Amino acid sequence: MEHSKFVHLHTHTEYSLLDGAARVEALIERAHKLKMPALAITDHGNMFGAIEFYKHAYKIGIKPIIGCELYIAPESRLDKNAVQGAVTNYHGVCLVRNEEGYKNLMKLVSIGYTEGFYYKPRVDKEMLAQYSKGLIFLSGCVKGEIASLILRGQDKMARERAREFQKMFGEDNFYLELHSHGLKEEVIVNQHLIGMSIDMSIPLVAANDIHYLYKEDAQAHDILLCIQTNKHVADTDRLRFSSNEFYLKTYEEMNDLFSQFPKAIENTIEIAKRCNLELDFGHIHLPHYHTPEDIPLPDYLRQLCMERLEERYPEVTEEVLNRLNHEIQVITQMKYPGYFLIVWDLINYARQKGIPVGPGRGSAAGSIVSYLLGITDIDPIRYNLLFERFLNPERVSMPDIDIDFCYERRDEVIDYVISKYGKERVAQIITFGTMLAKGAIRDVGRALDIPYGEVDKIAKLIPNELHITLLESIKKVPELAKIYEEGGLKQRLIDTALKLEGVARHASTHAAGVVIAKDPLTEFAPLYRDPKSESIVTQYAKDAIESIGLLKMDFLGLKTLTTIHNMITLLKEKRGIDIDISTIPIDDEKTFQLLSEGETIGVFQLESSGMRELCRKLQPDMFEDVIALVALYRPGPLNSGMVDEFILSKHGKKIKYLHPKLKHILEETYGVMVYQEQVMNIAVVLGGFSMAQADELRRAMAKKVPEKMEKMNKLFVEGAGHNGLFPEMAAKIFDLMAKFAEYGFNKSHSAAYALIAYQTAYLKAHFPVEFMAALLTAELGNTDKISAYIAECKRMGIAVLPPDVNQSDLSFTPIEDNPHPGPLPKMERGKIRFGLNGIKNVGSIAINSIITARKVEPFKSIYDFCKRVDSRVVNKRVIESLINCGGFDSTGAKRAQLAQVIDNAIKVGSQKVSKSMSLFEMFGQKDVVNEYENLPDIPEWSETALLKLEKELIGIYLTSHPLNQYEQEFKKYTTCPISQLKEHKDGEIVVIGGMISQLKKILTKKSAKQMAFVTLEDMADSVEVVFLPDVFETAADRLILDEVVLVKGKLELSEDKFKILAEELIEASKAITLVTAVHVRLKDGFDDNCLNLLKETLLQFKGVKPVYIHIPEKGGNETIVLTGHGFRVTPSDELVNRINEVVGEDGVWFGFNGGISK
Repeated sequence: MEHSKFVHLHTHTEYSLLDGAARVEALIERAHKLKMPALAITDHGNMFGAIEFYKHAYKIGIKPIIGCELYIAPESRLDKNAVQGAVTNYHGVCLVRNEEGYKNLMKLVSIGYTEGFYYKPRVDKEMLAQYSKGLIFLSGCVKGEIASLILRGQDKMARERAREFQKMFGEDNFYLELHSHGLKEEVIVNQHLIGMSIDMSIPLVAANDIHYLYKEDAQAHDILLCIQTNKHVADTDRLRFSSNEFYLKTYEEMNDLFSQFPKAIENTIEIAKRCNLELDFGHIHLPHYHTPEDIPLPDYLRQLCMERLEERYPEVTEEVLNRLNHEIQVITQMKYPGYFLIVWDLINYARQKGIPVGPGRGSAAGSIVSYLLGITDIDPIRYNLLFERFLNPERVSMPDIDIDFCYERRDEVIDYVISKYGKERVAQIITFGTMLAKGAIRDVGRALDIPYGEVDKIAKLIPNELHITLLESIKKVPELAKIYEEGGLKQRLIDTALKLEGVARHASTHAAGVVIAKDPLTEFAPLYRDPKSESIVTQYAKDAIESIGLLKMDFLGLKTLTTIHNMITLLKEKRGIDIDISTIPIDDEKTFQLLSEGETIGVFQLESSGMRELCRKLQPDMFEDVIALVALYRPGPLNSGMVDEFILSKHGKKIKYLHPKLKHILEETYGVMVYQEQVMNIAVVLGGFSMAQADELRRAMAKKVPEKMEKMNKLFVEGAGHNGLFPEMAAKIFDLMAKFAEYGFNKSHSAAYALIAYQTAYLKAHFPVEFMAALLTAELGNTDKISAYIAECKRMGIAVLPPDVNQSDLSFTPIEDNPHPGPLPKMERGKIRFGLNGIKNVGSIAINSIITARKVEPFKSIYDFCKRVDSRVVNKRVIESLINCGGFDSTGAKRAQLAQVIDNAIKVGSQKVSKSMSLFEMFGQKDVVNEYENLPDIPEWSETALLKLEKELIGIYLTSHPLNQYEQEFKKYTTCPISQLKEHKDGEIVVIGGMISQLKKILTKKSAKQMAFVTLEDMADSVEVVFLPDVFETAADRLILDEVVLVKGKLELSEDKFKILAEELIEASKAITLVTAVHVRLKDGFDDNCLNLLKETLLQFKGVKPVYIHIPEKGGNETIVLTGHGFRVTPSDELVNRINEVVGEDGVWFGFNGGISK
């Protein structure tokens, strides 16, 4: 193929964040289509996309040139005190010629972020000179230093700089860069550069400053700039490009622009020929693990495993030894003993320091080596977990061990890794947020200044499906296609969003990823400083890090581990009970009873309302059921019918197996293929596959690659034939495997997380007060969670009492009957005191002073308190906060009284008895009188005032709630409590009730009409409700702070957030008008008498609202029957009471807009 005679050497991809609008793959494919032999990547100040660019270019058959458009400080990179209006950086392009140049460029861009950052990541000439080898330097665009000097009329100085760069990089490695984008500045600069080239023998090179792919993408790029600067397209005072010429031009276009300077075009090819970086993706660069006495790594690994063998397996069977030998052989063959030892070492450190570590995560739980080393706590043999699901000898890839640590102490483990391997060898990993379909619509809509409601409507039409694209959405949703076809501004919105969808939007630190290198990281990857966390992270994301062979691990902070640890500590401190969570019985009856009743709020992985309902339906009675629960509660299985089949089969439905050999594999999941490991086992047992081949089959089925599937199908049918299966039966089983593989879950991960779920359920079942106290402590600061858990305490009969200076500790704590010194107190089951560190304005130093002071005896009064605490840390503001949230209630004084005497009490407290006082002074001090006589005889504040202060200081209503009187009304007339909204479908019409706790009214920009953002709060949670202008107009007079209302509206879900788009606002007293249907659920064992009574009752309340009867079936399912017109009713409280008398408590509820389940 004849190549183009031009190569682009100045190219910005999407990784020039919110500046480059060209996707990496699209750029390369376009260059390839134009027959260009090479292409450079030169993003602004970074190398974020270098590996992705390199790999895709090689794959498609064009030479990748790695580079960067650097920001260069005018003087020192360390000088960060520029005069206002002064230049803070110049631009210059570096291109990599070889491996040395690649390493030098990585060092330069790292220095830019770690040392020179000032608005931009800057280097300076000192660093350029130090790391110039292996690089080609181009003078840059009009923002380059030479061009800038020319435009300032400093031609002599410009030539001096050119000579400086030429000397710095070498005569053959410095080029003057010509640009022609239609800018008048470029004309001036080019004239001078040409003269400079002739006079100074510096070669020219032609370039186009690519920021987008095609000329017609200029508008989309302009909108991207608006998104970057938070401006509107119509704004005049904003960043914008001066022409639409910043696209990937053809050779012909570039040749026309620079026809008078053919050498500048030819030099692009010459430079490309000189850039020959060969990256090695075939080697793993593990840090060296030093063993005692330099024992070979495989031997030390085996030694550690053997040391714990009898502890883990009191009866060491042949199966255990064979499995261990096999795994060590594979690990050694793949050269990973060091990897396992590194992981073992850091987990061992965590355990020695008392840092809670999870029982495992992901496929690592399938390894007996992991189990023996203590990396995981799940027996892979007992639970039939597969090593090859974790490490496949036929697929060379790094093992992936993710580790959960205590949420509060995760950083200690990272600090240990840094201290062991060196801070220059350890970093966290970058991650990039991209513009997904909905986000792109919203971003572009803001830039185009389209009214929020219109943009929101379009965004909400995009289905809530993982990775769905805007184009797929248009094809799938007729209403969205119709909006597009109507043209106009909305079509422009969608067209622009289509161009920007998928583009990288921002960089941040990966929540868990940590990389460890054997040498300084800048030998392998450039570094970035996260401006939010100040953490040093790699500029390469996790896939690129793995590609270049670096050790990547995920260190996750899991709050549940913190809760378990705190609860066990609490249990030991308060009741003297010492629990080893790893040795609790796995078949505890009380635990399974709690699970079967669905009382799993606070239980890891099982606390959502949908999961609680699934627990009630499934009735788990063994640990294997809990493993299945974790695996099944996902959209795929729930929507496929798998879950219903699983439940019915557990509860007695006859199980049919296509082949007798399937029974052993599928028996534990009642004939349903739930786990990926089951697919693998079937491939081995029936298809004759090796475990490694079975893992490849699993991957092929998950990815649905037709060619691979066809090849695997043929192999399976052939192998099954050797095992006596007819081809038709083998093909049928293969199809079944392929179907279930789509929803199959990693059993190793499910088992590990099921163990944490079981542990938390066990603790809740046996030690409910301590468990809830630890749970509340873990969520301190999250008022929604605190409210929900306090509501759960109430359901469980556990009282959560306000803070108290005599009983509260730093965190939530179970309280004792008698807090006074004496014999070991008897615990009061069912009471928890609010923690002092949950009170606004009360810090830990003040709390420690209070706790220390009360050790001798409880505080008798506010005067006693002020005399005994350290007034330097327990100041007036602290005392006021304690009074206002009830902290002194136990002294017998009213809060209003205490507020009156606070100044006097502080004064008395400051007159502490000193050694220099005489006995006369001590006993004659007139200010020290009976404190109660100093309390004024005034009434207590109103309940409203008390509750308002309580909410202000501890974030929630605790002793009571303004909505208590509405509890029954909300139960009847709302779809669900606010906390359960996330369990409903996006776009569903719902009715919620609550109190208006926040109200923000604004004017829309275009129409200047009023709208409002309202926070509606019920007894356990809150939600944002948006009143667009048309709805606001009808509801404005009732939108009042602290007003109790019901809102009917459209639920909008996005990731973990949800809000309501209001359609109607109703006063609580008129709630009945929202009812559209009545639902009645019959109990198991209902009879004809029950049905007859129900009929009679319905006929007594004749009306127009339909009635749905829910009839229970086996396995927790139900049939729903719509009654005839003759049984339609008029909803009322009396109707509810009468039906409940017939079918039992909570057997009836109201529906809104046809909603069925509740």
